[in-house]
Amino acid sequence: MAKARKIKKKEEVSFEQSFFMALDALEGESHIDRDTLIEKIRSGIEKAIKKDYFPINSKEKDKDKENDLGNYMKILIDPETNKFELSLYKEVMDVMYVDDPEKEIFIDEARTYDPDVKVGDMVEIRLDPAKFGRVAAQSAKQSIKHDIKDFEKQKLVAQFRDKEHECVSATVQKVEPETLNAILTIDKNEVYLVRSEQIPGEVLTPGDIIKVYIVNIVNPDTRPSIKISRTHRDLVKRLFELEVPEIADGTVQVKAISRVAGARSKMAVYSEDKNVDAVGACIGPRKSRISSVVNELNGEKIDIITWVEDKAEFIAKALAPATVLDVETGEDNGTKVCRVTVPDDQLSLAIGNKGQNAKLAAGLTGYKIDIISDKDPKPEPLPQPAPKEELPDEPEEETELLAEETQE
Repeated sequence: MAKARKIKKKEEVSFEQSFFMALDALEGESHIDRDTLIEKIRSGIEKAIKKDYFPINSKEKDKDKENDLGNYMKILIDPETNKFELSLYKEVMDVMYVDDPEKEIFIDEARTYDPDVKVGDMVEIRLDPAKFGRVAAQSAKQSIKHDIKDFEKQKLVAQFRDKEHECVSATVQKVEPETLNAILTIDKNEVYLVRSEQIPGEVLTPGDIIKVYIVNIVNPDTRPSIKISRTHRDLVKRLFELEVPEIADGTVQVKAISRVAGARSKMAVYSEDKNVDAVGACIGPRKSRISSVVNELNGEKIDIITWVEDKAEFIAKALAPATVLDVETGEDNGTKVCRVTVPDDQLSLAIGNKGQNAKLAAGLTGYKIDIISDKDPKPEPLPQPAPKEELPDEPEEETELLAEETQE
């Protein structure tokens, strides 16, 4: 005959145990520290007790009297010892009909709680924690929803304030099929990468780990959100900082960047150390450094040129790989302009597909560039900036007199 199985009696969990387990769960969900949660729950219990036991006094407009109610109650919540105790305190009186029944109690009734109590003592009246604990916990949970949102906002702003204008790693969690907006995870925070900030042509899939540029924090004081981008030109700079130690330590300076995301970027670099090849440092042995950046940018082509102080020479370098014969600079109504002459057979190369090369060179140099062939008729000279008027020097005697008056 088979032996009967002994069924273990399920251990009963006290209200205090279940309360503190729920508190632990709430702490994990909200990411708010336990002390703050306990304070919120204590506040909720205090309101509930005032509503039930001090309806008259709690309606007093006198804040001092309302705050005084705290002396007539005890709320003990101690997660270390799993103690959860609620009590009221009333002053023992020798009259049956007390003036303030919310704070005073007749001695005969008081002795039902404490047989040894005397007139003038404060008698402790225990309350059922379960009655107020569940209500207060629910109330606190509802009330801290707003606090959780505020806390998350503050946490988000504080967490990303130091990351503004930096490059960080992000994991693709989801791509919305209709909009192709991607939801990324950065330091356990979900951040939207909208389609317009994704590199044209790239296809993101859940699980991909990509680099993004933290543009800024939008609406930090109201509804903060993190704006991230993979099309921003400074993403190129930050990626090279990660790959090129000479850029990270300042030996090589990135002077300018121009970018058409997904197609091509141009970057001008410079080093004050004559022994350092700034362009070579960015390319790396066997193109290893630049290849890493290109791979991260979904195959985007990158031209690296040497920055020079001479504007005409810099413009000529920016139009590489085209050969430049002449550069004329000027200024038209405050706009920097230049005219570049190239060999006729390199005109299309200088302009680039859909004007891309000229556009990148303009973005890199800050000049509006007009490219012409060496076979074109010679145009009129470009307008030049008006010479700055020099103020006449003040006579020496008047200057000395003014200085004396100032001292007086």
